[in-house]
Amino acid sequence: MTDNEASREKFHIVKIDLDERSLAPATADIEHERKVAIYDLLEENFFKPSGAGEGPFELYLSNVERRLVFDVRKQGGDALGQVHLSMTPFRKIIRDYFMLCESYYDAIRNAAPAQIETIDMARRAMHNEGSDILTERLNDKIELDENTSRRLFTLICSFHMR
Repeated sequence: MTDNEASREKFHIVKIDLDERSLAPATADIEHERKVAIYDLLEENFFKPSGAGEGPFELYLSNVERRLVFDVRKQGGDALGQVHLSMTPFRKIIRDYFMLCESYYDAIRNAAPAQIETIDMARRAMHNEGSDILTERLNDKIELDENTSRRLFTLICSFHMR
């Protein structure tokens, strides 16, 4: 086992729950997106809360009074603490990301492959920007790898999907 694999084994999420009261009403497609994001996140992630020691961890995400709450626990449920992030820095990026997603799905039905590819590249870039903001906002609180940050950003967006 490499050092990187050993580190991932010690610092990872094994359970993630979203606060149902925080979620926007979901269509079947949105619910599917949430489930896929959670599945992908649990399959592979790196999650290292500052001062929490080794995991594995459970994560409960909620949106309370325009704040994103990361309720971090040891596997089994022992509370380790909460991290609260203002949603304000995410508002514009989430709105723009959703607009690009709409354009992408419209393009799939009506546009030429080159147009679809261009919109998809912009959509992915916007998603990367959102995950970069998340990583930056969690700096000194929770260390994440790029894929974990991307998947968590997808879940954050799911609080606003309609």
